Formats: sequence, structure tokens, C-alpha cells
Amino acid sequence: MVHVAIVGAYGSAGVAVADELLERRDALPADLELTLIDDGDPGGGLCILRGCMPSKELLSAGEHRYLARHDDRLEGAPDPDPEQIVTRKDEHVSDFAEHRRGHVHDLADRAGVELIRDTARFVDDRVLAVDGRRLETDYVVVATGSVPNIPDLPVIDEVPVRTSDDVLDATAFPDSGIVMGHGYISLELGPYLSEIGGVDLTVIEHDERPLEEIEPEYGDALLELYRDHFGIEVLTTTDEKRLEPTDDGGVRLIAERTRDGERDEASERGCGEELIVEADALYAFTGRQPNLDGLGLEHTRLEPSEGWVSSTMQTDSDDRVFVVGDANGREPILHVAKEQGFAAGENIVRLERGDDPEPYANVPHHVIFSGLAVYPFVRIGHTPATAAETQMDEIVVTREASSDGVFATKGHPEGRATLIVNAADGTVLGYQGLHRHADVMAKTMQLAVEMKLDVREVPKRAYHPTTPEIIDGLLRDACSQLAEREDCVAEPDSEETIP
Repeated sequence: MVHVAIVGAYGSAGVAVADELLERRDALPADLELTLIDDGDPGGGLCILRGCMPSKELLSAGEHRYLARHDDRLEGAPDPDPEQIVTRKDEHVSDFAEHRRGHVHDLADRAGVELIRDTARFVDDRVLAVDGRRLETDYVVVATGSVPNIPDLPVIDEVPVRTSDDVLDATAFPDSGIVMGHGYISLELGPYLSEIGGVDLTVIEHDERPLEEIEPEYGDALLELYRDHFGIEVLTTTDEKRLEPTDDGGVRLIAERTRDGERDEASERGCGEELIVEADALYAFTGRQPNLDGLGLEHTRLEPSEGWVSSTMQTDSDDRVFVVGDANGREPILHVAKEQGFAAGENIVRLERGDDPEPYANVPHHVIFSGLAVYPFVRIGHTPATAAETQMDEIVVTREASSDGVFATKGHPEGRATLIVNAADGTVLGYQGLHRHADVMAKTMQLAVEMKLDVREVPKRAYHPTTPEIIDGLLRDACSQLAEREDCVAEPDSEETIP
């Protein structure tokens, strides 16, 4: 008998582990005993209850209002109804969560599978205390998700701090707010607070621009959009130093700002410019951290730290304990959590069969629904910087959205896209896009990267004019550069564009 316990069985990663093990149970040399454990109330997993699904519900309402308000062919903007937004969000989330619970309960009806609705804690290596029982297992999979990360700042305990969880349920909003952090949570929820809540926001950005790992033009474009289109003030190269409650129940943030390009040196000398910002509310959009508190890890050999979970999803101190999804802190993204779960299940089977576990590696596939999803950012595969680090000879082509008339007809000519191609064989290495409908192109470009498509072999077709024309333009530009390198003539550009 091989006994596997999954702690966090309702989440995307936990369900993926269970599905993989049950699908491959015939490959095991012994019978499978599977214990699914989850204390969520209601169960459903982080993505469904507090993550990507409810947030997209909010963003869609904000997007509709923004599009109407931004279109000068229309008069007036519809009044938002936050209570209706939250009510509909709750209804949909309830349906999604019920579907997930139904799937897990169906698994629990199968032979050798048990579902325990209670909190589990380690009391020894691979030994769990749960529901008044002591479970001694062969493998434990930890899939407990993540929780909001609250920065350690002086006096922060004396100031009410709102997180993304609070925004999801908000039906009333303050007049003004300070946002700490400008990563994907802020990029998505900041415009919602501005558009639906009417909140006057000041955002603290530590770096010179958001998306610091991408070409500077993308971060600069986002800064311009947020300031001009959403009225959000973003203070770049600024660090929070301390907080103070104000007499009227608000918050005062004392921060230090340095000039672009001099942040590290100036901050070390303590000679940056002091800034004081006051607002009615404080939002901590400072990322998330693995949800490991209360698991009793101190009773095991497990020691969470940077890199404590390997690419095989095994912990460095116990190769029969797997940590998947947000809980391992490697890459907190839904589709990655699922893939990690499948990898963990497969590697448990491999270990039982006496085979070496295989590392999980994924092609980066990130979508940030920035600008209320009107201006989503997409990154697939390599960026110019990461491609250069591999010492490959790459071709990088960029196209402004304004080069294609379709974006002007939709009223949103802002943005750009970049294609990275291997100069040796023409295969697509990566894609970045920040423009209207960039998100719907993500899957297409993921296939192009993972299938290693040669840009010269993509069929040249006359498609009905739509936003993917920006991809057509990038492909033509890449083919032209490849042809120049090969000292041959590329096919002429037959597409007309509006300058």
C-alpha cells in the first residue's frame, strides 16, 4: 500500500495531484491509499474564492465603464453599482466553488480515497494529526496556497490595512488611498478602485517603472496610461519608511524618493528626498506569501527558505514531501500550480517504480490584466534580455499598436508588442504585448513558442482585419530581417497600415 496525503485538496494544485495519481494508479507497484485534506469553508481553492476568478468579475465591470467613459462618441458614463458587482461576483464564485467541490467529492467516492474536512498539522516527519487521528503516510503533498504579504513597517499594526481580499468584497470606498506595491495585484486592482470606487490613489513603486524585468518602454507606457487615463499618481523610485495614523482616522506615509538610476546608492546614504503622503486608507498590494503557518513544520525536518523546493517539487530535506502551487513560492500562477501538481503526482509514481523524478520546467506564460484588462500585458517565453543571456543570436522586432489601424478604430491605439526570434533557424522564442486584446493572443503565441514555429513557415493569409494584425506585422518584420541575414529578398509587405 502506498499512502499519499494531500493537504489543501480543494485548490488547483491539490486537485491536479489527486487527478494525476488516480489516473496513473495502475502504474504503481502497490495499491494507492489517497487521503484528501482541506479545512476551507467553503472549499474551492484560492483562485476560485479569492484570486483570479473573482478579480476578473470586478475588472469586467470596471472595463465596461471605462470603455464607455473613454469613448468620445458617447455621452456620459454609467454609474457603478458596487453592491451589484459584489453580488454577482459572489454568485459566480459560489457556482465555481460548488463545481470544484463536486469534483473533489467525486474523487473521494472512488476506492481507496478519503476526504477529511479538517485542519492538518505535522507532528513528525510525514505524520499528520487531523480530525483526532494520527496519519502515518508514505508521501505528503502540501498545497495550501498563499496569503497576502503585509510589509514589516513601523506602526503598521496601528493602521487599518486593506488587501486584495478586502477589495473583492468592497461596496463602499474611501475618497483617497495609498497603495504599497505596484506588481500584478496593484496593476489589476488599482484602476478598479479608481474607476468604480472613485478613489484618488497614490501608488508607491520601488523601481523606476513597473515590469522592471521587461524592456523599459513597456513600464513607461503603463506609467503614462495609469497617470493619464486612470488618474493614478505613481511615485517611482520610492521606498516606504514608516506609517502614522492621522487624527481623522486616515493614514500618513513617510517615504524616501531618490532620482532615477541612483536609488540604491542614495538610499544607502539616506539622502533621498523625504515625501509625506496622507490618505483615508492604506492598501497593501505587496504580493502574497506561502500559507505555511500553523502546519507544524517545526515538528519535521522541513525548513522553508529560498529554494527549499526543487524543480521536481520535492523539498530539499525530505524527498517524500512535495510542495506545489503558491505554497512553494516558486511561481504563484494558476496554470503553473496545476502543472506543478501534475508533475508531483507523476514523480510520486516514478519514485515508487524506482525511477528518478523528473524536473518540472515551463515556458513563462504570464498575463497581467492591467488597465482594467483594456491594456493587458502578456509575456510568453523569452524576453530580449533573457534571450541575450543564453548567448543565442536573436532577432528582436517591435511594433507599436498605433501602426495598425484596427487599434485606432477601437479607440485604443496605445501600446506595443515585441517578438523574439532565433536568428539561426527562425523559430519563435518569445512574445510580449501591451495593448488592447493582448490577452487573447497569449495562447496563440504560447503555441508558437512551445511548438518552435519558424516565422517563415507561418501561412501568409489575408485575414479579416482585427487586432491580431499586430502579430502579422511582427512576423513580416522578422522574416525581412532573416532574409537580410541570408542575403535574399523577403516577400513584399502587402498589408496596408495606417501611420
